[in-house]
Amino acid sequence: MRELWRTKTIEQSIADTDDPDTRLRKDLTAWDLTVFGVAVVIGAGIFTLTASTAGNLAGPSVSLAFVLAAVACALAALCYAEFASTVPVAGSAYTFSYATFGEFMAWIIGWDLVLEFAVGAAAVAKGWSLYLQTVLGQLGVTVKTTVPVAGVDVDWGSLLLIAVLTAVLVVGTKLSSRVSAVITAVKVAVVLLVIVLGIGYIKAANYSPYIPPAQSGGTTASGLEQSLFSLVTGFEGSTYGVLGLLAAASLVFFAFIGFDVVATTAEETRNPQRAVPRGILGSLAIVTVLYVAVSLVITGMLPYDQLKTQPDGTRATLATAFSANGVDWAATVISVGALAGLTTVVMVLMLGQSRVLFAMSRDGLLPRGLAHTGEHGTPYRITVIIGVLVAVAAGFFPAGRLEEMVNVGTLFAFILVSAGVLVLRKTRPDLPRGFRVPLVPLVPVLAILACLWLMLNLTALTWVRFLAWMALGVVLYFVYSRRHSVLGKRGATAVPVVKHDEIP
Repeated sequence: MRELWRTKTIEQSIADTDDPDTRLRKDLTAWDLTVFGVAVVIGAGIFTLTASTAGNLAGPSVSLAFVLAAVACALAALCYAEFASTVPVAGSAYTFSYATFGEFMAWIIGWDLVLEFAVGAAAVAKGWSLYLQTVLGQLGVTVKTTVPVAGVDVDWGSLLLIAVLTAVLVVGTKLSSRVSAVITAVKVAVVLLVIVLGIGYIKAANYSPYIPPAQSGGTTASGLEQSLFSLVTGFEGSTYGVLGLLAAASLVFFAFIGFDVVATTAEETRNPQRAVPRGILGSLAIVTVLYVAVSLVITGMLPYDQLKTQPDGTRATLATAFSANGVDWAATVISVGALAGLTTVVMVLMLGQSRVLFAMSRDGLLPRGLAHTGEHGTPYRITVIIGVLVAVAAGFFPAGRLEEMVNVGTLFAFILVSAGVLVLRKTRPDLPRGFRVPLVPLVPVLAILACLWLMLNLTALTWVRFLAWMALGVVLYFVYSRRHSVLGKRGATAVPVVKHDEIP
């Protein structure tokens, strides 16, 4: 059983990046990484989540909820930044775990990241298709993006999006960055328009009370549909008040998910020790400012009790506040912004997934042939396979509750990365680190506690599904990965050692 915990040295991970057959092209700069971060984080959430969270849970204090969520996210981001500057290799949390916790945990976290990236891309692609139908309708073109074919509902909108994005990702990461930059500029412009236009309709009275008085009965879910925390403790949350604010922070945290994709591109970055930390922290800072500004504008435009979800399930959006103030044309602009936002989210999630599976294939935990890079310096085989799988999931299956599966997978990865910083500081204090987490061990410990709290707020049913997915991953490891591991075949004595001053 000792082989389950064999670790791959940092030096070996870096040496493997020079294999001509699996070498990735180093094209990216700190600006490219920042664009990727902003591109994947700003999605439909800013257009839909802000208003409904204010109406249902926090009132005007939803802006403070975004700040609290950003702080929790920043704690994990600092840990990612240190790891990415120390181990500038594709794979993100998978690669970091291989160097600290061993092969088995690395496989587990790699399998877990499928929940965040591939499943997330499929779920977001479904949302993109719905927004496409909405935008076309607003332009006078009535067409459904989901049509029945041979008794099966086929979402041609999702299929079209994924086909185009797969082609872009195969051609090159630099092209992906340029496409992402253009589309991200569009959606950021829409967000800024919402802020600037909305300021003129703000009424100061709508901010009072900033934290509305608590109301009991914040949750009516029962059984596995309630949060794991409520199931274990029997405690029910509340609407508004301090508890409502904390519940809102747990909810809007998921609007920040995705910044860790930046770490998966470390191997394709020209100066990863400097560029990756800047890309991670810079993108997080930008989106935090935009989120807080939008939340302040929306809650200032309309009393929070008019942003509650309606009895028929209709949720308030940014368009709700503008329509109430007679600015109906803003709904079309917001829909276009959401469509642009979701486009880049799907693309960057697929990029992140391909780099994680690329690293796992190069290590032999998946078939080695998948790690081959073509003339464009990208893992085209893996990219095409991911495109097909995501297209099938998005085009032929309902999204269901995929979003919560994405959340639990992401938070689990955050916890392992934060813990890994503590382990690597202890076991390899000699490693050169382009960025160092301040106040260790306080910051990593706070990051772990914050992520654990957020995981406890997910439904018990989500935990059951998550554990079932992990169990499947364990079976695959023992059936295939354990026997084909490159590290296992090398043996401890065959691992070449690179001096620290020779690490690029």
